[in-house]
Amino acid sequence: MSDLAQAVSGEPIAVASITASELLVGVHRADSDVRRLRRENYVEAILEAVPVIPFDLRIARVHALLSAQLATVGQPVGAHDLLISATALAHGYSVLTENLRDFQRVPGPAVQRPNW
Repeated sequence: MSDLAQAVSGEPIAVASITASELLVGVHRADSDVRRLRRENYVEAILEAVPVIPFDLRIARVHALLSAQLATVGQPVGAHDLLISATALAHGYSVLTENLRDFQRVPGPAVQRPNW
């Protein structure tokens, strides 16, 4: 968790509910019981320490607008990435990601690469 706190330089931290799901998928896809347990402990520690923002009507409205705008200009973004972007934009957060290429195509939220 200290790596995450350092990566955002004191800014508030939250996780989109779809991001929580992506992390949990990684737990269930582990190739051994040992790796699954290690991942589960790590993910659960994050989910206990960081607020999870649920998908709601406010985010749905932002998501619909972003989806339509990107489709109009022929720049679709993956479904999960678009939900993450809509969540960040609806709540005034930046997106912290290694995937700058896809997220920078979404108008609105600031996108940062972590400095781990």
